[in-house]
Amino acid sequence: MNIEDIKKPENIVYKKTPILTDNVMHYCPGCSHGTVHKLVAEVIEEMGIQEETIAISPVGCSVFAYNYLNVDWQQAAHGRAPALATATKRLNPEKYVFTYQGDGDLASIGTAEIIHACSRGENIVVIFINNGIYGMTGGQMAPTTLLGMKTATTPYGRDAKLNGFPLVLAPMIAQLDGTAYITRQSVHTAVAARKAKAAIRKAFEYSQKGIGLSFVEIVATCNSGWKMSPTAANKWMVENMFPKYPLGDIKDVLKQE
Repeated sequence: MNIEDIKKPENIVYKKTPILTDNVMHYCPGCSHGTVHKLVAEVIEEMGIQEETIAISPVGCSVFAYNYLNVDWQQAAHGRAPALATATKRLNPEKYVFTYQGDGDLASIGTAEIIHACSRGENIVVIFINNGIYGMTGGQMAPTTLLGMKTATTPYGRDAKLNGFPLVLAPMIAQLDGTAYITRQSVHTAVAARKAKAAIRKAFEYSQKGIGLSFVEIVATCNSGWKMSPTAANKWMVENMFPKYPLGDIKDVLKQE
């Protein structure tokens, strides 16, 4: 069989989604961002909504996400993506609008933005990458950093008396009436990635139903910031992050009806 035969549609087992560009990603080896980008791109392709999708990225490791997903993008100031998404969705209610934010962005400088967007019930999707650290700026403590976790600014481990407790955001915003779908997933295994993809698709579908904000938290690794190999980082995440941030759906208004 020659290469042209292999390329025939009937012989293709898997191909890269055209929603992903051919640009080489800048993320560190083992980073969860690339996998999540792929899942988002596949959902957009499968739903046939490329021309109807508008994405917003703020500051952080995902600041260059517009290089990798071939949809319309807007750039927001640090933490302000939900505010920009609010305006974008209200001006273009027929569009699928999502933000892509890390924990150092959304759970810190952007706390007010996400809380009030949830309270207002904006019909947007928020994809929240929680790796418990500021990855882009040097590995400092983030609001989601675990107790005892060592970072550049907590070299002896996070101390509750000095640094406060980790911010567990998803259950908190689930109490707000404007939220429709709140879930926490991961992408460390093939099975987990499939569940995360299904959650992302449901979030996009809910955003068009006019029932409120959908929030997909991805518990992720930052092996560079954690000073671990990718394999060790995945193991550490399962053993330490998951007990504090357990996976699964937290709120689904359509199932509650």
